[in-house]
Amino acid sequence: MGTTNGLDCERDDSAANGFNSVAVTPSLYSFVMAQNLTTRKNPQRSKASESSYSLMEFMRDFPDDETCLVWLWKTRYALNDANEAHCPKCEEIRTFKRYTTAQQRQSWTCPVGHHIHPTAGTIFHKSSTSLQLWFFAMYLMTSTRCGISAKQLERELGVTYKTAWRMFTLIRNVLMDDGEVALNGTVEMDETFMGGKPRLADKRAFAATAAATPGMSIKQAARKWSNETKIPGFGMAERNRVEWIDGTPKPTVTQYGKVVARVVPSIQAATLNEHMVRHVEVDTRIYTDEVPAYRGLTKDGWKHKTVRHKESVYVDGDVHTQQIDGFWSLVKRGIDGTHFHVSAKWLQGYLNEYAWRYYRRRKDGQGNPRPMFLEMALRSALPIR
Repeated sequence: MGTTNGLDCERDDSAANGFNSVAVTPSLYSFVMAQNLTTRKNPQRSKASESSYSLMEFMRDFPDDETCLVWLWKTRYALNDANEAHCPKCEEIRTFKRYTTAQQRQSWTCPVGHHIHPTAGTIFHKSSTSLQLWFFAMYLMTSTRCGISAKQLERELGVTYKTAWRMFTLIRNVLMDDGEVALNGTVEMDETFMGGKPRLADKRAFAATAAATPGMSIKQAARKWSNETKIPGFGMAERNRVEWIDGTPKPTVTQYGKVVARVVPSIQAATLNEHMVRHVEVDTRIYTDEVPAYRGLTKDGWKHKTVRHKESVYVDGDVHTQQIDGFWSLVKRGIDGTHFHVSAKWLQGYLNEYAWRYYRRRKDGQGNPRPMFLEMALRSALPIR
């Protein structure tokens, strides 16, 4: 028996090949676990990792369905570890208990017999799917940059495609909908069209339409086809706030801007202005391209500047739309590579997902990582609006 750095260990001098082996005693194992050291049995997230919440941490925090249910109870109702909570029937603080029933009831009961169900009113309401699978689905959606398809979730969780699709639809349209987001400072705006590329038959139709219509070019015919067949979207991106710190070659981001992305019926001025009034605060600088829908913004009282893309000018001093263009590129590459096809009916949910993750995917102004999964888990404990 010897000591190494004050730890008890046993050395076996009869080890094969002339090597000495060290047998770890319980005292050494306890020391390793107490010091939070990384071992094969106690893996830790690397400091160099960009992840703010790894799979190892998820499995430790939510190892089974019961742990997830208890977490919901404590988050929504419990006032302390003694399971005291406000009883809506008694209208006072009571000590609740969990009873084992033949129906496997997921509830806590007060002394007068009133039951509180932690999943009631949430996205988990009346769902027979394990809470751990719900939490793991939220973890997957927040830990990937371009999202994950329902078909892949089906394979990951071992559920049916119908169940996986329902889970993702509720998460996108309920938990990832930021609602009335307010944008200020400097806001970039840009519209886009989402849909497939024109096929050979479509290109022939362009030429036929242009030839049959006096004064119409093939490019104008192609735009007309795009307006009629593709889904228009409108995006507004708040510029990141930065500060110059002495000794640094680049500005430091102090606050990352938010993004609002909406499916719109058209890109007419009246339609876009409705979303601007709803989300953009007064005295905000607005940067756009030269689309006709933006021509009346200055007249309406907005501080508006334009960058002329048609003249191959993409940056004019501080005026550009590169941030919102980058967001739309991320959305389209994600849909093309992950989902392949998205219907117009559910497209807004996908935009909610990408906008929600875009704002939260980086560190905050203090350099702290944004644990997106924990934020989503807290939101899942709230009743559906």
